[in-house]
Amino acid sequence: MLTFKETGIEDNIIRAIEELGFAQTMPVQEQVIPLLVQEDSRDIIALAQTGTGKTAAFGLPLIQKTNISARYTQHLILAPTRELCLQIADDLTDFSKYKPGFKIAAVFGGSSMEKQIKKIKDGAHIISATPGRLLDLLNRKVIDLKKIKTVVLDEADEMLSMGFRDDLESILAATPRVKNTLLFSATMSDDIKKIAGRYMNNPVEISIGKRNAGSDDVNHVCYMVHARDRYLALKRIVDFNPDIYGIVFCRTRRETQEVADHLVKDGYNAEALHGDLSQPQRTVVMNKFRNKNITLLVATDVAARGLDVENLTHIINYNLPDDSELYTHRSGRTGRAGRKGTSIVISNLKENIRLSLIEDQIGKEFNHLPVPGGKEICEKQLFHLIDRMEKVEVDNTQITSFMPAIYKKLEWLDREEMIKKFVSLEFNRFLDYYKNTPDLNSASGKERGGKERGGKDRNRSSKTDYTRFFINLGNTDNLQPQKLMGLINEYTGVKNIEVGDIEILKNFSFFETDNNYTDTILDAFTEKSYNGREISVEIATKKRSGNKSNKRENRESNKSSGGQKKRNRKSFKGQRR
Repeated sequence: MLTFKETGIEDNIIRAIEELGFAQTMPVQEQVIPLLVQEDSRDIIALAQTGTGKTAAFGLPLIQKTNISARYTQHLILAPTRELCLQIADDLTDFSKYKPGFKIAAVFGGSSMEKQIKKIKDGAHIISATPGRLLDLLNRKVIDLKKIKTVVLDEADEMLSMGFRDDLESILAATPRVKNTLLFSATMSDDIKKIAGRYMNNPVEISIGKRNAGSDDVNHVCYMVHARDRYLALKRIVDFNPDIYGIVFCRTRRETQEVADHLVKDGYNAEALHGDLSQPQRTVVMNKFRNKNITLLVATDVAARGLDVENLTHIINYNLPDDSELYTHRSGRTGRAGRKGTSIVISNLKENIRLSLIEDQIGKEFNHLPVPGGKEICEKQLFHLIDRMEKVEVDNTQITSFMPAIYKKLEWLDREEMIKKFVSLEFNRFLDYYKNTPDLNSASGKERGGKERGGKDRNRSSKTDYTRFFINLGNTDNLQPQKLMGLINEYTGVKNIEVGDIEILKNFSFFETDNNYTDTILDAFTEKSYNGREISVEIATKKRSGNKSNKRENRESNKSSGGQKKRNRKSFKGQRR
């Protein structure tokens, strides 16, 4: 690793960062800084995870190249959220401690616009901004970007996924044609390529680790359970990791709040972070999490965007994200700065395809583990308690005067009995809770799609009774298993319906679901369309063995899908009886 001196950073900036505890460069800094400190630096695309030192990689050269005597904005940094925007501004303020007269303004929504305008007009050399608020200031003509020398798009993939494409294009159009454009992103999506192709000039591409891959310091673990046992599995995972400090990702605001409420009710230090919170409420939750007054933050992807918290031990995917690239962002919040971290997925057998897509995305396989049992958890908690007892510091000056009374109170106990009682004081709740608890594992760690990796068929582990359905969509409609499951979730509004076999054919398909939801499925798909085609779903005949029977069923289904687009619901009710 290079020192900051060897990258070309000047002494007064090095003095400030050394006081912050930085001596050696991180990989992204080692590659980016020498390119940016040059007088005629090129455009750069840097692919690196959050927490790899990106802010210093672009921030230190920008501070060094700033003309302090010029009282106008020379560099613009765009970030997806107010948290990241503020963090960048705070970091650059620390880095420029020994650069007298250097000014930076943070521009973001949810705060006084007048104060932000005043900072800009006072001669801010660098603006750190969220796209929405900056565009608002541009439209009000209270900010001028015509003299901008550098534009930084930090976490560009996040900004695009949050819907800031039009805002970004409007902002970039207001900057000079000749400038430096620096794009930092965790993934290289097609949208990123389009932005680069349109607004960057022959950029240098720097990749830290494999493109779109996860951090090497993150262990990826998968626990397979039935959907109905997801919350019970979450509790066991948390109890099995006594020092956990992490984020639990859920799919919806409602689910986020429900999971957080259950955790609090069950005695865990947890709170929810989602879009229904006001900005003051969000700030309170985040401060409590950063100060470790709460150790589990239950969040949606949108609410957690731009959130940067150090030393997270675990990321728990209570639900898989809809986009496999989002998993890279989630898992990248742990295992930073040389520390090890763990990203956990709580999954079920119907999500095997999505798990494989994520494995392809991160370039690693999940370590499939059985959900810890009661005995394992109790053992882990017991030795954690003992470790805490061994390491506790005793203040003899304060406690000595109490010892005679304590000895007298406990003199009837022998050493072994005393140890048992002190341990049981905190340990009994785990023994009581996990007494005779069931096994939550729906499949062994290496099983995928109802088959072991070696390819041997195995009996379906679920005891669910299934209803088999016909749907008039197939390969010609670009229907895929994960898309079909998404339609089931979306149309029914139920996220934990057990799905059995899915068979995608040319012009139609078959799928199985828990027969408790038969009416729900039929009602949910009524008067729905897919890619302009009216959807038809009906109960199918039981699957038969033998090609002749299958061909007959296929012919019947083709006839059904082609000739009866609108069905008499009474006939279905008769069948269900």
